[in-house]
Amino acid sequence: MTPERTPEHASEHAPECNPEGFPGRLPDWKTVTVVGAGTIGLAWAALFASYGIEVTVTDPREDLDEAVGDALPMLAAGLPGSDASALRGRIRTTHDLAESVAGARLVQENGPENLEFKQQLFARIGRHVPADAVLATSSSGIVASRIAAGLPDEVAARLLVAHPFNPPHLVPLVEIVPGERTAEDVVEAAIAFYRALGKTPVRLRKEIPGFAANRLQSAVLQEAIHLVLSGVVDAGELDTVMKASLGGRYAAVGPFESFHLGGGPGGIRHMMRHLGPGLTEGWQRLGRPELDDDAVAAIVGQTEAAYGHGPEAYRERALLRDRKQLALTAALRRADHR
Repeated sequence: MTPERTPEHASEHAPECNPEGFPGRLPDWKTVTVVGAGTIGLAWAALFASYGIEVTVTDPREDLDEAVGDALPMLAAGLPGSDASALRGRIRTTHDLAESVAGARLVQENGPENLEFKQQLFARIGRHVPADAVLATSSSGIVASRIAAGLPDEVAARLLVAHPFNPPHLVPLVEIVPGERTAEDVVEAAIAFYRALGKTPVRLRKEIPGFAANRLQSAVLQEAIHLVLSGVVDAGELDTVMKASLGGRYAAVGPFESFHLGGGPGGIRHMMRHLGPGLTEGWQRLGRPELDDDAVAAIVGQTEAAYGHGPEAYRERALLRDRKQLALTAALRRADHR
């Protein structure tokens, strides 16, 4: 696949578009169907379209065309070198699921996080999609083997999890999690496809509900809520603590590399000898907050006080987030390739 990029946009993605050591050429997938026009689905559609792919978006919502048109200006702002009108020209919409997947090389599903719904949806998709199409779910927690439980082997072999981190058009990670019956060539093709879009696909070695990134996020959020409800900090202060410490650190190096470097020349061996016993004791003291009505009201109130609420506040904060994420990703890629 040859990405259609301006020089500015190409420079943002160049390190990922020609992965070192990739065998053969990148996959030539020019037609993708996005099932589900929520926040995740629309961001996927914009990203695919920005690489010159012809995208079909399907959703039963009556305002489908309006939803796509309304979302694209802000999404395009996060895709340097793209504009909303050009993206819209590569995206068509339809309410007809069968028709939408009939010519797809990849189906990216973004429906409700409900097992029965996804099982029924992929059963319908499997009856109409081409025999060589890859079937990817953006599920944030349901493993592919459960979704594929009732599917014929030839359909289950093409189904896997391709879980993005929100917002999908900006955050590099895509967790690739094959099911028990997913074919290896399908996994390899999916990894190559997402990498060609500038993503960072990571294949999980086993299925686990919630996958890796969301489980890490959940652990952090649990303690963050505990600290706020305990009155240690408010919601805005907690975010400042994270951004000014772990957020920046873990963007540069992950938890294990950070721990390894923290031990100096002795590395993680030194850290484990001196801090290991204390770590397990500290884990026992972490909070387990209950999200009752009062707790929810406190968290919501503090968060809205810090960041506002409503459509205008959302737009302002989301655009700021996107600018920061773009700048961070670009800076890290430049540092990695010096």
